[in-house]
Amino acid sequence: MLKIAVMVSGGGTNLQAIIDAHKQGKLSGVTIDCVVSNKPDAYALKRAEENGITGVCIRPKDYEDKDAYGRFLAQYLSERGIGLVVLAGFLVVLPANFIEAFEGRIINIHPSLIPSFCGDGFYGLKVHEAALARGVKVTGATVHYVDAGTDTGPIILQKAVYVEDGDTPEVLQKRVMEQAEWIILPQAIKMIADSKR
Repeated sequence: MLKIAVMVSGGGTNLQAIIDAHKQGKLSGVTIDCVVSNKPDAYALKRAEENGITGVCIRPKDYEDKDAYGRFLAQYLSERGIGLVVLAGFLVVLPANFIEAFEGRIINIHPSLIPSFCGDGFYGLKVHEAALARGVKVTGATVHYVDAGTDTGPIILQKAVYVEDGDTPEVLQKRVMEQAEWIILPQAIKMIADSKR
């Protein structure tokens, strides 16, 4: 059984997609063990509570430095037996010591087709604003492994979404979530769980 921790900073729509896929039997061999947020008022923690999942707020600013934060996070998740860390809209740059401790066991969902519109400064609506400003006709989402860089780890899955005339960043963001993110994130988790059996 693959125990996962989902790390979220905001509303947790991708977390909900994982919970829904689990309830629908699409994530056999997976347990959603806990939800970690860096914000105490993140709606994702409410979603966790409503679904009987442990929710915890671990804030970088409560630790003396990044290393101390990374050590605590790694220890917390290791003690829970977490096999895979899923970043689902987690807007904190993870410390190097945490990435090292969970090397090859952290994945992230990014709202573009990497290598387009990714890296430092590209998150949330900023990604969709950049895609529209560039005039691309196709965008999408990518699930990738996390390494020491920003959005530079090996790609696991991608799904394309068409840009439509008159799209605003908000409209495009919603379409990318519905047509790509919420589909490929659970799929990637399932692929990893199946590969570890």
